[in-house]
Amino acid sequence: MQFIKSDINIDFLGKQKIGFFFSCALILAGLVSLIINKGPNYGIDFAGGTLVQVKFTQAVDVGDIRAGLNDLGLKDVSVQGFGQDEDNEYLIRTSNAHAIGNNLSETITSGLKEATTLTPEIRRVEMVGPQVGDDLKRKALLAIFYSLLFITIYISGRFEQKWTIAGITAGALMTAVYFLSVFNVSITFLIAAALVISLALFWTLRFKYAMGAIVALIHDVFITVGIFSLLNLDFSLPIIAALLTIIGYSLNDTIIVFDRIRENVKGNTDKTLLPGLFNKSINETLSRTILTSLTTLIVLLALFFLGGEIIHNFALAMIIGVVIGTFSSIFVATPIVLAAQNKG
Repeated sequence: MQFIKSDINIDFLGKQKIGFFFSCALILAGLVSLIINKGPNYGIDFAGGTLVQVKFTQAVDVGDIRAGLNDLGLKDVSVQGFGQDEDNEYLIRTSNAHAIGNNLSETITSGLKEATTLTPEIRRVEMVGPQVGDDLKRKALLAIFYSLLFITIYISGRFEQKWTIAGITAGALMTAVYFLSVFNVSITFLIAAALVISLALFWTLRFKYAMGAIVALIHDVFITVGIFSLLNLDFSLPIIAALLTIIGYSLNDTIIVFDRIRENVKGNTDKTLLPGLFNKSINETLSRTILTSLTTLIVLLALFFLGGEIIHNFALAMIIGVVIGTFSSIFVATPIVLAAQNKG
């Protein structure tokens, strides 16, 4: 199917400054939000504590729910609506559910009935200890970091035949991060430092394609996390799954463009022709890129609007990731490869 004419010639690289400012604006907004909020709004999976989902037969005041829970001895309680307004469902989060002992569901039910005069239906109860939450957070960050380094090995080997040096570099970085994390060094700081060192090494060792792909993937993940922080949405294990899926999707899109770039640039030694060849490569793969993104978005939009509240945030993260991933393949990964080619 030819969605876009084969002779189309859009000057994408001529508009890379617009793409750069757009990316910087999103990254800066997300960074400011993360600083103000002191990190993502971690869900029960990472923060630890207890989450209870309740449903009433009619609308109730959030203040009444909170008052009833305070009377039970629960402190540090947050209550928010869940789903549509007509669903009359609420999420209750607390870090000290142990204060009311056993029979948590029954105790909350009786306390809310007394405060609201309505008998709530307990739809869901989730409990995660703080130690488990910290461990999950650490493993989630390591999963993202390791996936990026394995991608480095694959990209460097496939496009530049540098399997050995890429494997040694990635292995050394993974080993260093793992052993330092054992000594209670902040895993967030470790991974951030390792990524900066990784990018410096990739640039020095001239992993051109790997450099472009990894920067684009970091760009996609950070913007998705930043938008979640701006919207004050929960950051939970399903979102980690979405981020890893986004990495895979964005990488696939980037590889399609890289393949065509390699074919068109092969044997060319005149650097003045490179921008034109890179633009030609993007235009030649544009039809496939847009068709793939559109068909994926149709499914994700169906999940977002029809899949229910449980899958709502996952679908939203995927929608953001697909859009930003398509954008970064053209306006982030490709210009970086071009800059690296010109450097060499």
